[in-house]
Amino acid sequence: MGKGGALSEGVLKKIILSYTYVAIWIFLSFTVIVYNKYILDRKMYNWPYPISLTMIHMGFCSSLAYVLVNVLKVVEPVQMTRDVYLKSVVPIGLLYSLSLWLSNSAYIYLSVSFIQMLKALMPVAVYSIGVLLKKESFKGQTMSNMLSISFGVAIAAYGEAQFNSWGVSLQLGAVCFEATRLVLIQILLTSKGITFNPITSLYYVAPCCFAFLSIPWMIVEFPKLRDTSSFHFDYLIFGTNSLCAFALNLAVFLLVGKTSALTMNVAGVVKDWLLIAFSWSVIKDTVTPINLFGYVIAFLGVGYYNHAKLQALKAKEAEKKASRPDDESGKLLEDREIEKSTRKNESDN
Repeated sequence: MGKGGALSEGVLKKIILSYTYVAIWIFLSFTVIVYNKYILDRKMYNWPYPISLTMIHMGFCSSLAYVLVNVLKVVEPVQMTRDVYLKSVVPIGLLYSLSLWLSNSAYIYLSVSFIQMLKALMPVAVYSIGVLLKKESFKGQTMSNMLSISFGVAIAAYGEAQFNSWGVSLQLGAVCFEATRLVLIQILLTSKGITFNPITSLYYVAPCCFAFLSIPWMIVEFPKLRDTSSFHFDYLIFGTNSLCAFALNLAVFLLVGKTSALTMNVAGVVKDWLLIAFSWSVIKDTVTPINLFGYVIAFLGVGYYNHAKLQALKAKEAEKKASRPDDESGKLLEDREIEKSTRKNESDN
């Protein structure tokens, strides 16, 4: 464009695209959360069957992923052996099904705003499980940060006007299962050099989730649905809800692939505040000053954690760049030594 530090057209385009990816992800994530709350809440659509809703999502995503991979061939399937599938994908699918089941169940008992506050514990769970499974090293400073996040969430829980212990247990269980799943993805898949995009991820994982969920569904929800003669499957509601869930998976890949995981974390904070404001102003959930005070403490802790991770990544990149000239100079010295040796041999001959 111009001189004096003005942005070039290419840089401006990248910034606009990045903000567009963030906006799409926030919109879809926001929509799925509010839509699930609407369907499951007894005061709204009044269909309190979280296992059934999760199975509808997984069935829809499995079918659509199958069409995209095998019929339309939009993406190539990952080279997957039976052993890798059973030992890696199946455990991840089990944890994912439990996480989705419990998190969707929590919407029946807790407000959207309070659930978002509880989700701030995700870094704590990921770090703690990473330390237990020896994927992360224990650091006193990091643990102090984790305790500050936990303290903030505890204050938010203390100030919750509609506190429900069963709902909190469900959401905390969902956080633990999701954190374990994220750590196991690193251990079981990344270590083997296997990477999934959202379509191949759903292609392999969603059928596992559907199969695992069918067991508690047959015991817990199927008898109730069978005895509810007034229920008629609403294709518009459940179809659009499932489509939003599938689109959200694609948006996650788009956001992380085109920006970074850190950008997604920052966008997640913006989304949480928007959901808290929406929950208070539109759904009319009660948000107390103590709620907000506790969440601000947790939010600052999460922000510091993300900042520390960013600094660690920058230091690692700088270390790599610093090592490259050393490697290159070492290679040049080695080449010179070989060249000298060759010349000496030629002169001796």
